[in-house]
Amino acid sequence: MVVFGIDPGYAIVGWGAISFQANTYKALGFGAVETQAHTDFNERLELIYDEIYAILKRCRPDAVSIEKLYFQTNKTTAIKVAQARGVILLAAQKLRIPVFEYTPLQVKTAVTGYGKAKKPQVMEMTRRLLNLPEVPKPDDTADALAIAICHAQAAGSDLRRLINQQATR
Repeated sequence: MVVFGIDPGYAIVGWGAISFQANTYKALGFGAVETQAHTDFNERLELIYDEIYAILKRCRPDAVSIEKLYFQTNKTTAIKVAQARGVILLAAQKLRIPVFEYTPLQVKTAVTGYGKAKKPQVMEMTRRLLNLPEVPKPDDTADALAIAICHAQAAGSDLRRLINQQATR
């Protein structure tokens, strides 16, 4: 199974593609789509869409996993991230790649076994699970790989199979 993880944003969109076979993870590629701060926001969205679409088309994953939106304070930032997330979801939809969403708690639990793990712990476990020489940079990229790992674990679970069965009924 090939899973494409995405950490959505509008300044930096982290992405990472992994394969998961026989309980072994392998990083296939990872990086970030970055947009410049003083660029027109609509142009930033277009760049995010174009880049993610091109990467997804090249990678052809079995699934896209993306972090659910979670904001406590800054509503302006939340709206912009939601818009960026929308063009990312559109890219996946155009290529008919199923999308799965996970909360930060689910990702932390899947990667470290502890839902209140700190960011450095998640990043280090992501590095170890993927057998990488160092934690990928920027942090958004490491986060995207962790989101992909989360889906790889959930996809084989009885719970995910049950959810998928109910969704197809």
